[in-house]
Amino acid sequence: MSTKNTSNNYGSIAKWLHWITAALFLGSYISVYYRHWFTEEKTPENWTALQLHLSIGITLAVVVALRIIWRITNRVPDLEPGTRLEHLAAHAGHYALYAIMIIMPITGYVGTGVNTEYFFMFDIPKFESTQLFVSLVSNGLGITFKEFEEPIDFIHKNILGAWLVWLLILGHVSAALYHHFGKKDRTLQKMTTNKSRGKR
Repeated sequence: MSTKNTSNNYGSIAKWLHWITAALFLGSYISVYYRHWFTEEKTPENWTALQLHLSIGITLAVVVALRIIWRITNRVPDLEPGTRLEHLAAHAGHYALYAIMIIMPITGYVGTGVNTEYFFMFDIPKFESTQLFVSLVSNGLGITFKEFEEPIDFIHKNILGAWLVWLLILGHVSAALYHHFGKKDRTLQKMTTNKSRGKR
């Protein structure tokens, strides 16, 4: 299997980055929902779940950055035959997913009022403690962290996290299944086995 993308398939690096991103998003949601549904505030379990969520978010930001660099420096496999509208929808869906993958970790980090104990190995300072916050927010906008946090938190949790991310993921998965079972083309194989439908 090639490490780089070709006109017909994604390479092994693109596949690993894709599926690691998916696993990190899943882990992020599991940790945050576990915290809200199964722990009490100000308990060790609540703190552990929060720190796992924050650690996964930081990791996700790094993986997404690597993924964007890899995508810029590699060709993207050709789209399967389809209508102009289908191709436009595919491009729009991918751009929306990339936007979410960038915005979610950023808003998660800058809107968090505690340090990140990165998988309990070392601390990453909260945004409020950085010189960037002082320059851009405190001095630049002239507002406190609490005033800054409220709209960022609303975007991260109530708009994106609560429903928009789920809609985009549902659309992405539905499109992949439609191509595989409905159109019976190679869209899903490009990111999994690389096999043609005739070899299944």
